[in-house]
Amino acid sequence: MHDAVEVIMAKRDGHELTDSQIDWVIDAYTKGVVADEQMSALAMAILLRGMRRRETARWTQAMIDSGERMDFSSLGLPTADKHSTGGVGDKITLPLAPIVAACGVAVPQLSGRGLGHTGGTLDKLESIPGWRASLTNAEMMKQLREVGAVICAAGAGLAPADKKLYALRDVTGTVEAIPLIASSIMSKKIAEGTGALVLDVKVGSGAFMKDLGSARDLAETMVSLGKDAGVHTVALLTDMSTPLGNTAGNAIEVRESVEVLSGGGPNDVVELTLALAREMLAAAGVAADPEEALRSGKAMDTWRALITAQDGDPDAPLPEARESEVIRAPASGVLTRLDALSVGLAAWRLGAGRASQGEPVQAGAGVQWHARPGDSVTQGQALFTLHTDEPNRFERASQALSDAFEISSDANLPELSPLIIDRIS
Repeated sequence: MHDAVEVIMAKRDGHELTDSQIDWVIDAYTKGVVADEQMSALAMAILLRGMRRRETARWTQAMIDSGERMDFSSLGLPTADKHSTGGVGDKITLPLAPIVAACGVAVPQLSGRGLGHTGGTLDKLESIPGWRASLTNAEMMKQLREVGAVICAAGAGLAPADKKLYALRDVTGTVEAIPLIASSIMSKKIAEGTGALVLDVKVGSGAFMKDLGSARDLAETMVSLGKDAGVHTVALLTDMSTPLGNTAGNAIEVRESVEVLSGGGPNDVVELTLALAREMLAAAGVAADPEEALRSGKAMDTWRALITAQDGDPDAPLPEARESEVIRAPASGVLTRLDALSVGLAAWRLGAGRASQGEPVQAGAGVQWHARPGDSVTQGQALFTLHTDEPNRFERASQALSDAFEISSDANLPELSPLIIDRIS
């Protein structure tokens, strides 16, 4: 039998935790036997002392075992899922799930809500009139059979230990611990029962991981956790120093996603969506061309079916904010920098995001940018359009954007970094 203090002291002093210590502490914490302050102390010890691969794998398994596991083997289709570590303008799930499903791979996409400057997939989709995020397991299975894709909220039964620990890390300064981030993401994804998993690990100012070293460390840890659990896992390291696409918000990102599904949309969103789609199809062992699914309109048909199956109206006009304001270019030249974090902060201040879990978000709020790094701009042209229902929000949002960009008249411009930095398998 173990006790919490013994486990905390072992990690505090730099020892490896045994399998039985890990199994006991996760189970006891989920049941309320280990108190929040004790788990906080252990989380801090893990942040400072780290964990070995064996410990992290066991920790992840213990979190999976705290709840139910989903099983899609009865579908008769290969399954693949994607997880992004979150960024600004990251609407990739919206066009990606229908594209992959249109190619014959079932996509059970359990998604989350936004917190802080990174937008949540469910918040975006909830701007579609009628659409609902909560489905029962039976509804999920039916939709995967009939449509091929589902994007919904994770049920409370999946990795309940993670839900408790996640809220605790948020208020105790232990969010950054790589073993805890990796086990949090992977326990949910493995419990979700997908056969293949593609991770989009973001790097840069608008990402959770600001530098390449820590992003690579996180990606490698998650790939190894997936492999240890028998899930075919691959990760792409992608750039999040510049926001994705031309919009950050809820309804405005849905509009941009529909443009992609219609064969248009911003180049970077299309490039990343297709790269992730190819990875998901390859991981699921299906030889299909995701570009063909876009060109033929099959992906759009799947999108419409997905939205309709979850009580949304794909033809309903999307909500628009009551007020808008334009920020103009102060000079002519080439836009050399557009900072993702500043843009995310502005969208959040306009009402597109929330400061604490459970707060409402505005469907129509957000930021559009009319130029991307490498584009020429003319003094006085519209650089950003801000949208919100509450005009008193404009001032603080504009402040966030005041040094979000650089315009250069220099002919020797810096090279733009590639969108896809590396692949880890």
